[in-house]
Amino acid sequence: MKMILDFLKPYRRLCVFTVLVMVLDVAGGLFVPKLTADMINIGVADGKMDYIIGRGAAMLAVTLISGAGALAGSWLCADLSAKLGKDMRNAVYEKSLTFSEYDFSRFGTGSMITRTLNDINIVQQSVVWCIQMVLPVPAACVMGVAMAFAIDTVMGYVLIGVTLLIIVLAVFVTRRASEIFGRLQRLLDRMNVVLRENLTGVRVVRAFRKEKSEEKRLRKSFEEYAETSIRANLLFAGLESTAFFVINLCITAILWVGGDRVGAGYMEIGDITALTEYSILILFYIIMAQMVIILLPRAAVCSRRIREVLEREPEITDPEMREHGCGAEDGAVVQFCDVSFRFPDADAYALSGLDFICRKKETTAVIGGTGSGKSTLAKLLLRFHDVTEGSVKVNGRDVREMTQEELRERIAYVPQKAWLFSGTIAENLLDGNEHAGEEEMRHALAVAQADFVSSLANGLDAHVSQGGRNFSGGQRQRLSIARALMKQADLYIFDDSFSALDFRTDAALRNALKTEVADAAVLIIAQRVSTIRNADCIIVLDEGRVAGIGRHEELMESCGVYRDIVRSQMKGGGENVGN
Repeated sequence: MKMILDFLKPYRRLCVFTVLVMVLDVAGGLFVPKLTADMINIGVADGKMDYIIGRGAAMLAVTLISGAGALAGSWLCADLSAKLGKDMRNAVYEKSLTFSEYDFSRFGTGSMITRTLNDINIVQQSVVWCIQMVLPVPAACVMGVAMAFAIDTVMGYVLIGVTLLIIVLAVFVTRRASEIFGRLQRLLDRMNVVLRENLTGVRVVRAFRKEKSEEKRLRKSFEEYAETSIRANLLFAGLESTAFFVINLCITAILWVGGDRVGAGYMEIGDITALTEYSILILFYIIMAQMVIILLPRAAVCSRRIREVLEREPEITDPEMREHGCGAEDGAVVQFCDVSFRFPDADAYALSGLDFICRKKETTAVIGGTGSGKSTLAKLLLRFHDVTEGSVKVNGRDVREMTQEELRERIAYVPQKAWLFSGTIAENLLDGNEHAGEEEMRHALAVAQADFVSSLANGLDAHVSQGGRNFSGGQRQRLSIARALMKQADLYIFDDSFSALDFRTDAALRNALKTEVADAAVLIIAQRVSTIRNADCIIVLDEGRVAGIGRHEELMESCGVYRDIVRSQMKGGGENVGN
């Protein structure tokens, strides 16, 4: 609740004005029965047509004012809901941008989508319904009961008794609903995860003929969600039936007790009409409030899930005091100083004792077997993770003493999985340099050997689907490389970015890169020896440790791990190793 109030603070005046408009609507609805009773008691009873017309005109005016209040209140609530949803979604999204991979994995992609869309929708609805249906209830009860007491004390107590009965029922149902809605949101998370897995992994499902088992898994998650939803709807059905029963019981009590009071001379016949209208309006608002209150446990669960995201302290944070280093030594752009790294909750180190330098105008390569920590090394450079021991320095400064924006501004990165955003090729290239012109984009594409773009119907404006799925793996890699080359950086990292290229394209691309990034440091992470053979320095990783450092010829003599890698690739096509 506190979190929601914090988001509503900028809109305090709008909230207050909306509530006042809704109370005006309630007051109008309660004032009409009084006019009706006076019309019956005086105008009809005494045959005063002028009085009837006057009261009728007053009723029409009050109805118009009340209707205008209802329309204005609905419009203001919709406006407030849209602003609240916008602010909450922006806050969740901006917070997610500060998360490291470990932080994000604590929630999961499916859960983050649910929290950003479904959970915030429910909070929006609950806020609007509370303003429209819950906050006016105290005003409706106080004014309605006060008017009932003004007519007759006994009838006022009847209304109080019925109101308390409904409130007790609401408290009981709300407690029961809290547990059900909490389970409902968890099942919705699970359903999203399973559905997303099946949609993204549809080819794997078909390849292994797992349609039946996946269908069974999906059906199970859907059925669990459906069963819990049915239990929640049963609460609504039970509450609605009970509420209508209480309303009819109240009307019966008013007619029964009211008839006796009229016969005794304490009331007039028109007062029964007014009291009936008061009871119906009061109970209507209370019942509508109950419907909303039943949903509040679900909104509370959603609010708590959103708060978990907003209050999570990111694993990676920018320093409060920015310190300037003394500059890189001997042209060193990157220095790994006795670096060790262990993933959170892991027992073993993923990387241990890394100590090497990447220098300007040189190409440094990293090679090793699967799971040796090659990509993790790149993520430490980009500060997607912080080192456990030692330090990583860029241009002589520890990356932990730099802001993430400043650090990544100095690095151009091509990820292991070539990912393109939906839009056009030009829009993807502009992610590397938003001020670049067409000539610069075509130059970057030429260096990246992405000549296929010129043969497309729309060229740079060719459509790119989400993830670049309308291009082959090699085309996606070359477009990702071109995007990185659009940026003027101190360090270019190619994380296994040539794996989908044929050997000829690989060689042509590496030759073009020598000229294009000649003044920067280049770090190539690869599994093919042919890709890194001519590097100025090759680092061989084996189970997270450095097994050897040197040039190709040196490592062939001194490093058994490197020799094994070369020989294994020669068996599958040794003529390509020397390219």
